[in-house]
Amino acid sequence: MMATRMFEKFMLKMRCLVWGAALLGLAGLTEPRAEADAFDDEIRPLFRAHCVRCHGENGKAKGKVDLLKVGDASKLASDPALLGDLVAVIDRNEMPPEDEEALKPDERRRLLDGLKALMERAAADELEPPSTPIRRLNRFQYNNAVQDLFDLRVVVFTLPERMLREHGAWFQPASGRMPDNVRVGSRPLGKSQMIERRLANVGPFPQDLRAENGFDNRADHLSISPLLLESFLKIARAVVESPDFNEKNCGIWNDFFAEPEPGADLDGVVRDRLRRFLTRAFRRPASAALLDRYARSVLARIEGGASFTDGMKAAAAAALASPRFFYLYDRSTNPGEPPSADYDLASRLSFFLWGSLPDQRLIDLAARRELRKPSVLAAEVDRMLNDRRLQRFCDSFPSQWLQLERIITSVPDPETHPNFYFSKYRASMHMMLEPLLLFETILVENRSILELIDSDYSYRSELLEAWYRDGGAAGRRPPTVIPFKRVPVTDRRQGGVITTAAVMTMTSSPVRTQPITRGAWIASVIFNAPPDPPPADVPPLEENGKAGDDRLTLRERFAAHRERADCAGCHNRIDPLGFALENYGPTGVWRDHYGNGREVDASGELFRLHAFSDPIEFKDAILAEKERFARAFAKHLLSFALGREAHPADEAALDEVVAASANDGYRLRDMIKGLALSGPFRGGSGVPASVRE
Repeated sequence: MMATRMFEKFMLKMRCLVWGAALLGLAGLTEPRAEADAFDDEIRPLFRAHCVRCHGENGKAKGKVDLLKVGDASKLASDPALLGDLVAVIDRNEMPPEDEEALKPDERRRLLDGLKALMERAAADELEPPSTPIRRLNRFQYNNAVQDLFDLRVVVFTLPERMLREHGAWFQPASGRMPDNVRVGSRPLGKSQMIERRLANVGPFPQDLRAENGFDNRADHLSISPLLLESFLKIARAVVESPDFNEKNCGIWNDFFAEPEPGADLDGVVRDRLRRFLTRAFRRPASAALLDRYARSVLARIEGGASFTDGMKAAAAAALASPRFFYLYDRSTNPGEPPSADYDLASRLSFFLWGSLPDQRLIDLAARRELRKPSVLAAEVDRMLNDRRLQRFCDSFPSQWLQLERIITSVPDPETHPNFYFSKYRASMHMMLEPLLLFETILVENRSILELIDSDYSYRSELLEAWYRDGGAAGRRPPTVIPFKRVPVTDRRQGGVITTAAVMTMTSSPVRTQPITRGAWIASVIFNAPPDPPPADVPPLEENGKAGDDRLTLRERFAAHRERADCAGCHNRIDPLGFALENYGPTGVWRDHYGNGREVDASGELFRLHAFSDPIEFKDAILAEKERFARAFAKHLLSFALGREAHPADEAALDEVVAASANDGYRLRDMIKGLALSGPFRGGSGVPASVRE
């Protein structure tokens, strides 16, 4: 067995080497020399003129980057992580810093062109980009997978992380149109929104932690402890033993659990039913040995006096407790299993868009090895985007991308913001629903993702309409089922997700706005460039301030706070993004002046390229960098789809997807389809699917 695995791994390496050699051959034998000339003529001189004073000279190596140690093009190309960082900081005009001589536009362009060329070479040379590590299902995926496996008419357990609750089955993506009026609730904050039909006596395991980018499906965070493994075993048994797990609520009852006809071949019936069930549960056909093991267990129980139904329940519980069910990983090279690249692709696609198991159509296409075909895959993406199960994508991606769970713990000062609280509830429940409904509209109607920055419509409740007018108290009813209406937005201070009351409230403290928090949110969410954590010894800005501080603006109070040299770099990048939103108070209500009468100053500069004086001009500045936003958003999507951090080897595919979607205004469905058809997604490990077959 070990020899077989080693041989297969060796053969895969050989195929990768052949693929890499072909790539290098296409590039031409003179390419390394050309790159060396470009490095010597363009990159090295610019490094020495603008960078090495902080990154190499006199032993200085800020950020642990010593550019004097980069001897030639080959050495730089061998470090794709460093290359990616260099491209990012130069592209965003973060380097050289403000107190150093700036690159001239043509110098910046030449340096970026040279570094990007080296990145392409690095991606070609790195023959085995990282595969998505083995990971378990998160709580959201586990609930969906169990529900779909048994075709349950109830949920397995209630999930507060599903932040928006639909009332009235209005989510119909196949229609291509969101209704003008919807009825919604909020699971974490709304009254009675956690009451729903579910399996009795089945408790959830703990909510999964968010990774750095906000997603809870990242493999490096989905480990399993002995305690959690024990929980999986208990839940598996609790599901099939629940009093609500019966013919009424289980859609596959008659096909799987019901007693066979008298005189039927018991062994044949058990094996036939298990074959279909295990194929669905494990997302690929079970091997003959595995099927035999399950079948013998069921037959032994029946021979020991158990009923047919109880025997099959025991097999179902065993399947739920199997790592083959609750782990996701590519198994294309595992010996003893059927060719599985298409099965891997089917799982990757279904957990991306539906947060659950592949349906029978996907499995059938995988079995025929047709899913890999671009035309077939594109058609399946369209089908899945039109299915109501797409709501699970809306239940997970947008709220995590926007980090909306932060608003659950937002508690503005009741004395300063009394209208925020009513009947033991908070206005934040209305606030969190607005950006989610906007995202669903853009997805269902295949609108441009640029509307996430600036839209001329939104969905508002009566409370939100009053809130945006003047922070008023209209519509403050106990939050059970809330009507939201699609309304035009003519005031560009509103529209999009950035300036929603939800984002403004959750990035504020109870007593004031937090420009640094807001700037970090913009950098992380909108531009996918999160700042480094602050040094541990930096004290927070005192809320009450010192004597005389009450006469200062918040910008003036922060000026002294950011004087430390090791803080200035990040502050120069994120402060303008946060102060651009200072006209929005701690609960998102517009203001022109602070409480001390001083005028709010929201001016700044984006990437040291686009000056702005107010939030509207700030939106215009972001839209002037629309390709940068689209690429950052696509990178978020790809990370979510693959369950891993984006890698330098993914960069070329991201460029292609963004360039293709630009032709039609960066429409969301088109971007999702482009990512599903990209090499990193189809190949799983980053190696093209054709190589992995």
